[in-house]
Amino acid sequence: MSHTTRAAFLAAQLGSEAEKTRRHLERLPDDHWSWKPHEKSSSLGQLASHLVDCLHFARLVFSEDRSNIDLSTWRPFRAASRDALLAAYDGAVSQALEAMATHVDQDARGTWEMAVNGTVRIRRDRESAFADMTLHHLIHHRGQLTVYLRLLEVPVASTYGPTADEA
Repeated sequence: MSHTTRAAFLAAQLGSEAEKTRRHLERLPDDHWSWKPHEKSSSLGQLASHLVDCLHFARLVFSEDRSNIDLSTWRPFRAASRDALLAAYDGAVSQALEAMATHVDQDARGTWEMAVNGTVRIRRDRESAFADMTLHHLIHHRGQLTVYLRLLEVPVASTYGPTADEA
C-alpha cells in the first residue's frame, strides 16, 4: 500500500473511532465533572479531557519529524464543561485529520521521534506511533469512559453495536 493510501486508511480509522467516541462524550453529565470511581482514578472531566490530548499526538506525528515536549510549559488540556470539551474535541479531530491529509507525502512508516525536555523517549515509525499514541489510546480511554458512564447510570452509547441501553 502506498504511503498516500496508507495515510488515507489511517485517517479513515481515526475518523470512525473519533465519531464513535464523540457519541459517548455527548452524554457526559456536567454535574459529575469532578466525580471519580476510585480515589486513584482520574475524574470524569480529566479523563474526557485527556481524549483531546490523545488527538493532538496525531497532528504531531504527521506534521513533524521530531517533537519535543517541554515539561516546564506543557499543561494537559482541561475542559470545564461538556460543551467546552466537545468544542475542543471537534477541533482536535479536525486538526488531526488535516495533518494526516496535508502530510501524506511523508511515508507513514517513516521515523518519528518524541523528546521530553530534549531527551528522545520514543523513536518509532509514524504509523506505530500514531496507533499507540492516538488511535489505541483513544479507544482505551473511551472504554474507561463507558465504565464511568455506566457507574453514573448514564445510558451508554453504542460503539460497535447496540448497548444494553440502546437495544
